[in-house]
Amino acid sequence: MDEVSIGNRRTLLKGIASLGVASLTGCSSDPPTYGNVLRMGDWLTYQTQRLLLPRQSLAREYELSDISSTLAIGSIDPGNPDKSYFSPEFGPKYASLRKSEFADWRLRVEGAVLNPREFTLTELKRLPRRTQITKHTCEEGWSAISQWTGVPLAAVLRAAGTRPSARYVQFYPYDDVADGIDMIDALHPQTILAYGMNGADLPIAHGAPLRLRVERQLGYKSMKFLRRIVVTDEFDDHGSQGWLRNGWSWYVGI
Repeated sequence: MDEVSIGNRRTLLKGIASLGVASLTGCSSDPPTYGNVLRMGDWLTYQTQRLLLPRQSLAREYELSDISSTLAIGSIDPGNPDKSYFSPEFGPKYASLRKSEFADWRLRVEGAVLNPREFTLTELKRLPRRTQITKHTCEEGWSAISQWTGVPLAAVLRAAGTRPSARYVQFYPYDDVADGIDMIDALHPQTILAYGMNGADLPIAHGAPLRLRVERQLGYKSMKFLRRIVVTDEFDDHGSQGWLRNGWSWYVGI
Protein backbone atom coordinates (compact mmCIF):
# COMPACT_ATOMS: atom_id res chain seq x y z
CA MET A 1 0.00 0.00 0.00
CA ASP A 2 1.53 3.38 -1.00
CA GLU A 3 1.87 6.41 1.28
CA VAL A 4 -1.07 8.22 -0.32
CA SER A 5 -3.40 5.27 0.27
CA ILE A 6 -2.18 4.92 3.84
CA GLY A 7 -2.77 8.64 4.41
CA ASN A 8 -6.30 8.47 3.00
CA ARG A 9 -7.10 5.42 5.11
CA ARG A 10 -5.88 7.15 8.26
CA THR A 11 -7.91 10.24 7.44
CA LEU A 12 -11.02 8.14 6.91
CA LEU A 13 -10.51 6.21 10.15
CA LYS A 14 -9.99 9.41 12.10
CA GLY A 15 -13.15 10.86 10.56
CA ILE A 16 -15.20 7.78 11.41
CA ALA A 17 -13.82 7.72 14.94
CA SER A 18 -14.99 11.28 15.45
CA LEU A 19 -18.52 10.51 14.26
CA GLY A 20 -19.60 8.78 17.45
CA VAL A 21 -18.51 11.76 19.52
CA ALA A 22 -20.16 14.26 17.19
CA SER A 23 -23.37 12.26 17.10
CA LEU A 24 -23.67 12.26 20.87
CA THR A 25 -22.85 15.89 21.54
CA GLY A 26 -26.16 17.27 20.31
CA CYS A 27 -24.54 20.00 18.23
CA SER A 28 -27.36 21.88 16.52
CA SER A 29 -25.15 23.06 13.65
CA ASP A 30 -24.47 19.60 12.25
CA PRO A 31 -26.75 17.10 10.45
CA PRO A 32 -28.38 14.75 10.84
CA THR A 33 -28.38 13.07 14.29
CA TYR A 34 -27.63 15.72 16.91
CA GLY A 35 -27.70 13.19 19.74
CA ASN A 36 -29.92 10.46 18.29
CA VAL A 37 -27.84 7.26 18.38
CA LEU A 38 -30.27 5.54 15.99
CA ARG A 39 -29.32 8.09 13.33
CA MET A 40 -25.57 7.46 13.51
CA GLY A 41 -25.79 5.52 10.21
CA ASP A 42 -27.04 8.66 8.45
CA TRP A 43 -24.23 10.68 9.98
CA LEU A 44 -21.65 8.09 8.93
CA THR A 45 -22.95 8.06 5.35
CA TYR A 46 -22.93 11.85 5.17
CA GLN A 47 -19.42 12.26 6.55
CA THR A 48 -17.93 9.38 4.56
CA GLN A 49 -19.29 10.64 1.24
CA ARG A 50 -18.15 14.18 1.98
CA LEU A 51 -14.71 12.89 2.94
CA LEU A 52 -14.12 10.55 0.01
CA LEU A 53 -16.05 11.87 -3.01
CA PRO A 54 -15.04 14.92 -5.07
CA ARG A 55 -17.36 17.82 -4.28
CA GLN A 56 -17.96 18.67 -7.91
CA SER A 57 -18.40 15.12 -9.27
CA LEU A 58 -21.39 14.98 -11.61
CA ALA A 59 -24.36 12.67 -11.67
CA ARG A 60 -24.72 10.82 -14.96
CA GLU A 61 -26.48 12.70 -17.75
CA TYR A 62 -28.37 10.97 -20.56
CA GLU A 63 -29.45 11.51 -24.17
CA LEU A 64 -32.85 12.70 -25.41
CA SER A 65 -33.57 9.19 -26.60
CA ASP A 66 -33.28 7.95 -23.00
CA ILE A 67 -36.15 10.07 -21.66
CA SER A 68 -38.85 7.92 -20.09
CA SER A 69 -42.36 8.44 -18.76
CA THR A 70 -42.08 10.14 -15.39
CA LEU A 71 -44.94 9.48 -13.02
CA ALA A 72 -45.92 12.10 -10.47
CA ILE A 73 -46.19 10.82 -6.92
CA GLY A 74 -46.88 12.40 -3.55
CA SER A 75 -48.55 15.79 -3.56
CA ILE A 76 -49.62 16.41 -7.16
CA ASP A 77 -51.60 19.60 -6.48
CA PRO A 78 -50.97 21.45 -3.20
CA GLY A 79 -54.03 23.63 -3.88
CA ASN A 80 -56.37 20.64 -3.58
CA PRO A 81 -57.42 19.93 0.03
CA ASP A 82 -58.19 16.31 -0.87
CA LYS A 83 -54.58 15.58 -1.81
CA SER A 84 -51.75 14.51 0.48
CA TYR A 85 -49.64 17.10 2.29
CA PHE A 86 -52.25 19.85 1.85
CA SER A 87 -51.33 22.98 3.81
CA PRO A 88 -54.32 24.96 5.17
CA GLU A 89 -52.04 28.00 5.30
CA PHE A 90 -50.50 27.90 1.82
CA GLY A 91 -52.72 25.55 -0.18
CA PRO A 92 -55.41 28.16 -0.93
CA LYS A 93 -52.73 30.62 -2.01
CA TYR A 94 -51.34 28.06 -4.45
CA ALA A 95 -54.82 27.44 -5.86
CA SER A 96 -55.17 31.18 -6.51
CA LEU A 97 -51.75 31.39 -8.17
CA ARG A 98 -52.56 28.39 -10.33
CA LYS A 99 -55.71 30.06 -11.66
CA SER A 100 -53.67 33.09 -12.73
CA GLU A 101 -51.05 30.81 -14.36
CA PHE A 102 -48.58 31.92 -11.67
CA ALA A 103 -48.46 35.52 -12.87
CA ASP A 104 -48.22 36.75 -9.28
CA TRP A 105 -45.93 33.98 -8.01
CA ARG A 106 -42.73 35.04 -6.25
CA LEU A 107 -39.78 33.14 -4.81
CA ARG A 108 -38.55 34.71 -1.58
CA VAL A 109 -34.83 34.27 -0.75
CA GLU A 110 -33.77 35.35 2.73
CA GLY A 111 -31.82 34.43 5.86
CA ALA A 112 -28.01 34.55 5.86
CA VAL A 113 -27.85 36.70 2.73
CA LEU A 114 -26.78 40.28 2.14
CA ASN A 115 -29.65 41.10 -0.17
CA PRO A 116 -32.94 39.38 0.78
CA ARG A 117 -35.23 39.60 -2.22
CA GLU A 118 -38.04 38.11 -4.24
CA PHE A 119 -37.74 36.71 -7.76
CA THR A 120 -40.48 36.50 -10.37
CA LEU A 121 -40.43 33.59 -12.77
CA THR A 122 -39.37 35.98 -15.52
CA GLU A 123 -36.42 37.19 -13.44
CA LEU A 124 -35.29 33.64 -12.76
CA LYS A 125 -35.42 32.87 -16.47
CA ARG A 126 -33.08 35.82 -17.14
CA LEU A 127 -30.39 34.27 -14.95
CA PRO A 128 -27.94 31.67 -16.33
CA ARG A 129 -29.78 28.61 -17.59
CA ARG A 130 -28.89 24.94 -17.42
CA THR A 131 -30.56 21.97 -19.13
CA GLN A 132 -29.74 18.45 -18.02
CA ILE A 133 -31.15 14.97 -18.66
CA THR A 134 -30.86 12.98 -15.44
CA LYS A 135 -32.42 10.08 -13.62
CA HIS A 136 -34.88 10.77 -10.82
CA THR A 137 -33.83 7.93 -8.51
CA CYS A 138 -36.76 7.06 -6.26
CA GLU A 139 -36.41 4.95 -3.13
CA GLU A 140 -39.93 3.59 -3.77
CA GLY A 141 -39.24 2.47 -7.32
CA TRP A 142 -40.63 5.45 -9.30
CA SER A 143 -37.30 6.09 -11.06
CA ALA A 144 -37.30 7.74 -14.49
CA ILE A 145 -35.15 9.82 -16.80
CA SER A 146 -36.28 13.36 -17.64
CA GLN A 147 -34.93 16.57 -19.07
CA TRP A 148 -34.90 19.52 -16.65
CA THR A 149 -34.31 23.18 -17.46
CA GLY A 150 -33.76 25.85 -14.86
CA VAL A 151 -31.42 28.22 -13.11
CA PRO A 152 -28.51 26.89 -11.06
CA LEU A 153 -29.26 27.41 -7.38
CA ALA A 154 -25.75 28.84 -7.07
CA ALA A 155 -26.72 31.73 -9.39
CA VAL A 156 -29.75 32.59 -7.24
CA LEU A 157 -27.64 32.48 -4.08
CA ARG A 158 -25.05 34.75 -5.69
CA ALA A 159 -27.77 37.23 -6.63
CA ALA A 160 -28.95 37.28 -3.01
CA GLY A 161 -25.40 37.57 -1.67
CA THR A 162 -24.89 34.50 0.52
CA ARG A 163 -22.96 35.30 3.71
CA PRO A 164 -19.65 33.45 4.31
CA SER A 165 -21.09 31.85 7.47
CA ALA A 166 -23.88 30.07 5.57
CA ARG A 167 -23.87 26.26 5.76
CA TYR A 168 -27.36 25.15 4.70
CA VAL A 169 -30.17 26.11 2.35
CA GLN A 170 -33.76 25.42 3.49
CA PHE A 171 -36.70 25.01 1.11
CA TYR A 172 -40.36 25.77 1.81
CA PRO A 173 -43.05 24.75 -0.70
CA TYR A 174 -46.80 25.34 -0.87
CA ASP A 175 -47.54 21.88 0.53
CA ASP A 176 -47.02 20.84 4.14
CA VAL A 177 -43.37 19.77 4.07
CA ALA A 178 -39.95 21.42 4.36
CA ASP A 179 -36.38 20.30 3.80
CA GLY A 180 -32.81 21.46 3.34
CA ILE A 181 -29.41 20.64 1.87
CA ASP A 182 -25.88 21.64 2.79
CA MET A 183 -23.94 24.30 0.93
CA ILE A 184 -21.86 21.71 -0.91
CA ASP A 185 -24.92 20.36 -2.71
CA ALA A 186 -26.46 23.83 -3.00
CA LEU A 187 -23.47 25.07 -5.02
CA HIS A 188 -23.12 21.92 -7.12
CA PRO A 189 -23.46 22.72 -10.86
CA GLN A 190 -26.29 20.18 -11.34
CA THR A 191 -28.38 21.53 -8.45
CA ILE A 192 -30.95 23.70 -10.22
CA LEU A 193 -34.28 25.38 -9.65
CA ALA A 194 -36.21 23.86 -12.55
CA TYR A 195 -39.02 25.66 -14.37
CA GLY A 196 -39.02 23.42 -17.44
CA MET A 197 -39.41 19.69 -18.04
CA ASN A 198 -38.93 17.74 -21.28
CA GLY A 199 -38.91 20.88 -23.39
CA ALA A 200 -42.07 22.45 -21.93
CA ASP A 201 -43.06 24.45 -18.87
CA LEU A 202 -42.91 22.48 -15.65
CA PRO A 203 -46.32 20.80 -15.18
CA ILE A 204 -48.27 21.11 -11.95
CA ALA A 205 -47.93 17.42 -11.16
CA HIS A 206 -44.15 17.81 -11.17
CA GLY A 207 -43.93 20.97 -9.10
CA ALA A 208 -44.96 24.05 -11.10
CA PRO A 209 -43.95 26.73 -11.26
CA LEU A 210 -40.56 25.89 -9.70
CA ARG A 211 -38.97 22.83 -8.16
CA LEU A 212 -35.57 21.88 -6.82
CA ARG A 213 -33.39 19.29 -8.55
CA VAL A 214 -30.64 17.77 -6.39
CA GLU A 215 -29.18 15.22 -8.75
CA ARG A 216 -26.69 13.69 -6.31
CA GLN A 217 -29.36 12.66 -3.81
CA LEU A 218 -32.46 10.46 -3.93
CA GLY A 219 -35.60 11.87 -5.51
CA TYR A 220 -37.47 13.02 -2.42
CA LYS A 221 -34.85 15.72 -1.80
CA SER A 222 -35.89 17.46 -5.04
CA MET A 223 -38.77 19.43 -3.56
CA LYS A 224 -41.66 20.69 -5.67
CA PHE A 225 -43.91 23.81 -5.55
CA LEU A 226 -41.29 26.17 -4.10
CA ARG A 227 -42.30 29.46 -2.52
CA ARG A 228 -39.42 30.38 -0.17
CA ILE A 229 -35.72 29.71 0.34
CA VAL A 230 -33.91 30.45 3.60
CA VAL A 231 -30.12 30.33 3.91
CA THR A 232 -29.01 29.36 7.42
CA ASP A 233 -25.86 28.99 9.49
CA GLU A 234 -27.17 25.99 11.46
CA PHE A 235 -28.90 22.71 10.72
CA ASP A 236 -32.71 22.61 10.91
CA ASP A 237 -34.75 19.38 10.98
CA HIS A 238 -38.02 21.31 10.31
CA GLY A 239 -39.86 19.50 13.08
CA SER A 240 -43.00 17.63 12.03
CA GLN A 241 -42.65 18.94 8.46
CA GLY A 242 -39.14 17.52 8.01
CA TRP A 243 -38.02 14.10 6.82
CA LEU A 244 -36.13 13.11 9.99
CA ARG A 245 -39.15 13.11 12.27
CA ASN A 246 -41.12 11.12 9.70
CA GLY A 247 -38.70 8.22 9.49
CA TRP A 248 -36.64 9.32 6.47
CA SER A 249 -32.98 10.22 6.19
CA TRP A 250 -31.90 13.84 5.83
CA TYR A 251 -28.93 12.99 3.59
CA VAL A 252 -29.43 10.38 0.86
CA GLY A 253 -26.44 10.80 -1.43
CA ILE A 254 -26.05 8.58 -4.50
